[in-house]
Amino acid sequence: MPEKNVTGAEILIRSLEAEGVEFVFGHPGGAVIQIYDEMHRLQPKFEHILVRHEQGGTHAAEGYAKATGKVGTVLVTSGPGATNTVTGIADAFMDSIPLVVLTGQVPTKLIGNDAFQECDIIGVTRSITKHSFLVRDVRELASTIKKAYHIARTGRPGPVVVDLPKDVIAARAPFEWPERISLRGYSTITRGEQGQVEKAARMMRQAERPLLYVGGGTIISNATDALTRLARKTQIPVTTTLHGLGSFPEDDPLSVGMLGMHGTWYANQAVQNCDLLIAVGARFDDRVTGKIDAWAPHAKIIHIDVDPACISKNVPADCPILGDVGHVLAQLEPLVEFRNRADWLTQIEAWKAECPLEYVHDGALRPQHIIQELRRKTGGHAVVVTDVGQNQMWSAQYFTYAEPRSHITSGGLGTMGFSLPAAMGAAFGLRKAAENAAENAVPVISINGDGGFLMNMQELGVAAAHKLPLKIVVLNNSYLGMVRQWQELFHDERYSHTHLAPTNPDFVQLAEAFNCVGLRCTRPDDVTATIDAAWEVTDRPVLMEFQVITEEMVFPMVPAGAATDEMITQRFNPEEFA
Repeated sequence: MPEKNVTGAEILIRSLEAEGVEFVFGHPGGAVIQIYDEMHRLQPKFEHILVRHEQGGTHAAEGYAKATGKVGTVLVTSGPGATNTVTGIADAFMDSIPLVVLTGQVPTKLIGNDAFQECDIIGVTRSITKHSFLVRDVRELASTIKKAYHIARTGRPGPVVVDLPKDVIAARAPFEWPERISLRGYSTITRGEQGQVEKAARMMRQAERPLLYVGGGTIISNATDALTRLARKTQIPVTTTLHGLGSFPEDDPLSVGMLGMHGTWYANQAVQNCDLLIAVGARFDDRVTGKIDAWAPHAKIIHIDVDPACISKNVPADCPILGDVGHVLAQLEPLVEFRNRADWLTQIEAWKAECPLEYVHDGALRPQHIIQELRRKTGGHAVVVTDVGQNQMWSAQYFTYAEPRSHITSGGLGTMGFSLPAAMGAAFGLRKAAENAAENAVPVISINGDGGFLMNMQELGVAAAHKLPLKIVVLNNSYLGMVRQWQELFHDERYSHTHLAPTNPDFVQLAEAFNCVGLRCTRPDDVTATIDAAWEVTDRPVLMEFQVITEEMVFPMVPAGAATDEMITQRFNPEEFA
């Protein structure tokens, strides 16, 4: 019996079910109202989360994707609904996060006609998507959805936009879910070329001072166990990027922490003095390299990456290996062997002792102390979702990540307002996984500055309505802290438009207005009690406002344009770096 004709809206819903979608983060509007009507009628297997702003919806989908390793899904209407997703799409593109963004569109006959709420979202997002589709025939809708999810999750993951004209959604056709799809010109790479892998193994055996430089591609590839085995077997120390945090246990003696602009001093010393740098799922971005012609001056470079566009883009590789990180590490592991590297590891330990991460203990409430107390409370078994700015860097420096997918942030685009909705999406995904496994969900901690938090704070109401037990930290220093830091260090203390106290709300009252619990802490002695009280709340989000000192800065720091071994570790005379 042939399938009966159904609407495009029903085909879309059935396609999402066939893809195994768990959550759709969306907001209805005129161009997608028929999809929402069909959802009401069909009661699909996935759960629709009504976000309060489309940007929040895209960040929620990003958080869900990064916490679970699955594709995040967004559904919005045409015009402003679609354009409100642009920041989230760009963010996902920069950070290789798999998303499918379903956007409503005016009827096909009105496209290009300046119709009400028309926007060429395909054109707007062309440079920030992995691929995009404008569906013009309802008979192609199901196969298009399958292609979109396949493209989003395979190879180097990324966002895919599917634009859905209103008449296509209303048209009728049989629902036929394809078992296979064919994408001309699109293929993915898994194994590395064996000759290159053997060359890399020889370089690792011969090196006296090798260093593993590990990025988020290792976590995306679910290759963290393989990486850890390789590092311990070869006794090669490990430094990670911001997105690589959690790919290797930071409490392991071989870890030298994060490298780059706000990485550890000793990680950057290791980079500058190594004779072999093994880049694993990392892309040599400018926050890592600083002054690029002075970076890693003594090192040969091995570069393992699934994206051919990344190989030798910023730093030429002596041994490029194109392939999935997990597959390449599996090829590499049997070719390497234990080697005593006592001299190199002793030197690194000396650097750790010479300039450790530290801050002043003078009775003032400082953010680093709060981050360390959160680590103590959770034992590291938590998912930390940070915003952007000083809060992001203190969280990277002081939490000591030991588990993959335990750290989520906006690294490439640097999007303020990311943390709260992303944490919400992560919490939905982790709660679902815990329910399926009959386990307790991993706690999700959202860490924010007072500036970034207000950019998407409307999603508090969504988190409260769904009883998500988010632990939300607001490090309130009454400033756009990272901008203020640069103004103090490099702009003669001209604090132009960074003071937020006149416009900040009462954060405790704000939380309570959204049916969350609000707590305030102003003294170091009360930090532990405040965190303990927050963990007692299990049926709604808790917002903890910590009124930290304004003047605290993030150190170490590589000044703009400087080499990474020219880090500053405390307040300095700016003229020395003019």
